[in-house]
Amino acid sequence: MESTQLSLLQKTLDDIRHQNGIEFWYARELAPLLGYPRWENFEAVINRGKEACNNSGSEVNDHFLDEQKMVKIGSDAERPIPDIKLTRYACYLIAINGSPSKPEIAFAQAYFVTQTRKVEVLQQRMLEIERIDAREKLVFTEKQFSSILNSHGVDGRGIGIIRSAGDKTLFGGRTTEDMKQILGVGKGKPLSDFLPIVTLKAKDLATAMTTENTRARKLDGMQPIMNEHEKNNRSVREALTKSDIYPERLPASEDIKKITSRHQQELRKLKKEQKQELQEIARKKLNKSKS
Repeated sequence: MESTQLSLLQKTLDDIRHQNGIEFWYARELAPLLGYPRWENFEAVINRGKEACNNSGSEVNDHFLDEQKMVKIGSDAERPIPDIKLTRYACYLIAINGSPSKPEIAFAQAYFVTQTRKVEVLQQRMLEIERIDAREKLVFTEKQFSSILNSHGVDGRGIGIIRSAGDKTLFGGRTTEDMKQILGVGKGKPLSDFLPIVTLKAKDLATAMTTENTRARKLDGMQPIMNEHEKNNRSVREALTKSDIYPERLPASEDIKKITSRHQQELRKLKKEQKQELQEIARKKLNKSKS
């Protein structure tokens, strides 16, 4: 496809973009621009895009919204025809599932991927931040847990035994060391640094429940508190398994310390870029005042 045609295609894709809080495209307006003059052929591509959306874990209805449009069929007569509102992500999925032989499809992939990739990066970053927050909250909860248990007659060794008993219950009979081997956690590294968000929150809840009940019920000594901690972890595990979530089957997540380090590097880079921008603005102002 000639560069002039590509420019026209980009302009047309911009022209048919609609805004209603979020940007969207109508499938029937998009179809001919992607080389699909027949709606029936384009529907097959849309269905493949929907399948890809579902496989990615996204809600299809959030990106492919069915609606009816009225079109004229005579001088005054109208009839409804089906159309679909497509988000940028939906358009991208359609483009990557279209015919690779069509130059319009190749261009559309590049056109729609730009913002889509930015959104995907942002979503990943938000998930990482949520996991870091969950890990930090667990650290805080475990400090409270240790403090309360210490004041109720349990020493450091006993606290470690109680924690291990809780893990064994939560992970369906697998000990902390078992889980570290299953998830490939290196020696000396905390298991919780490699757990997914749902497991971190599960451990946090069970630990907070034990802390609260130890205080409220005035439990003293290792055995009563260990029984309480096992009971609470069992309750949390039952809630998870009812939703078909088995903590011991979930894959390891990236080391939380690596994620934190990466975020800090990105922040330093951003600050450096901002400083350079301010210096450039100041330089331009100085040159302008001299002239």
